[in-house]
Amino acid sequence: MEPVTHVPLFESERIDDLLTHEMKIIQSHEVFCFSMDAVLLARFASAPKRGRILDFCTGNGAIPLIMTTRTPEASFEGIEIQERLFSMASRNVALNQLEGRITMHHGDVKEAVERFGHAKFDVITCNPPYMPATSGEKNISEHFAIARHEIMLSLEDVIRVGSQLLKNGGKLAMVHRSTRLIEIITLMRQYGIEPKRMRLVYPRRDAEPNMVLIEGMRGGKPELRIQPPLIVYENGEEYCEELQEVYFGRRDSLA
Repeated sequence: MEPVTHVPLFESERIDDLLTHEMKIIQSHEVFCFSMDAVLLARFASAPKRGRILDFCTGNGAIPLIMTTRTPEASFEGIEIQERLFSMASRNVALNQLEGRITMHHGDVKEAVERFGHAKFDVITCNPPYMPATSGEKNISEHFAIARHEIMLSLEDVIRVGSQLLKNGGKLAMVHRSTRLIEIITLMRQYGIEPKRMRLVYPRRDAEPNMVLIEGMRGGKPELRIQPPLIVYENGEEYCEELQEVYFGRRDSLA
């Protein structure tokens, strides 16, 4: 499929290769671009053949775009509070001719229950702000600050609202800093989501993990399966074989 070419670009924006299925993505150095975290989550999260999937904090829409390649009939939605990123996400849907499968919403995740209603989704994904609002470097643009810090949305907000939006048996999948794993598990259980799958991501074999991929089930029974670790870099700065297959071999899943 050839992407359309009439989608407008604004100042500082560019079109990058999404490195899967010939898909393209509009990005800008002035806002927070998608990263490996989003790619890993899009490959890790459950992707039912059919159903309704919602991406919190969708940014420029990378996660729904990638996930459409994994499931043929599911419908996708994304919600993004920043107007500029919402615009980019909407144009990325058009750029890849996915208007029939992805719908983008401009709004606050904290108000998503009022927008969508209770128990409407089969899967929710989220690559949330990693840092508490009181920590880290604040001398950055508003776009970066909102993406990195829990200024507009806390970890508890993500899990609480996710629990309300999920059907019983629905799944919430997240990527986050591994240092907050205990907090994630505690909040999931507090809001009726049972952690079911987890995978730690290590930058190198001799380093501590810096990310965790985790998925919980609404109303699930206790049973956490810990998958083999993912070591990002092998032999210096070379991606491990698994990631090379993802980026260059169009592997469908990291699950």
